[in-house]
Amino acid sequence: MSLLLSKDLYQQLRTHGEETYPHECCGILLGKSTEENLHVRQLIRAGNTRTDSAHNRYNIAPQELIQAQREGRKQGLDIVGFYHSHPDHPAQWSTTDFAEAHWFGCAYVITAVEQGAAQITNSFLLTGTSEDDKAFVPQFIAIE
Repeated sequence: MSLLLSKDLYQQLRTHGEETYPHECCGILLGKSTEENLHVRQLIRAGNTRTDSAHNRYNIAPQELIQAQREGRKQGLDIVGFYHSHPDHPAQWSTTDFAEAHWFGCAYVITAVEQGAAQITNSFLLTGTSEDDKAFVPQFIAIE
């Protein structure tokens, strides 16, 4: 299953990481899910509520998730993923990213931001049905 998004949305999520450097940025991806793809139609920036370790952790407040769901519903869209940045670290999921991932069937997009500049962006699909069998699977990003 690929992650499809416009060049503009792709650039927006990468720019968000540059703007929040040296802290992690985070956000929500709204779109449509099919058997073949997750098609991103809108990006919602979220505030990183992790004040204890914002340089290497992120958290999206439940109120922002609810607001994003409501916004999506109005447009006929669903939450299809999340994104965040890794300042001066690879665009690979960490054990904390994995432990805190709970939205099965959603994309988790990570952009490495080195010295303030966005570098590699990767996506991982959270598969499984429970905490016991969940896994991150590398996901192809298709820019439309």
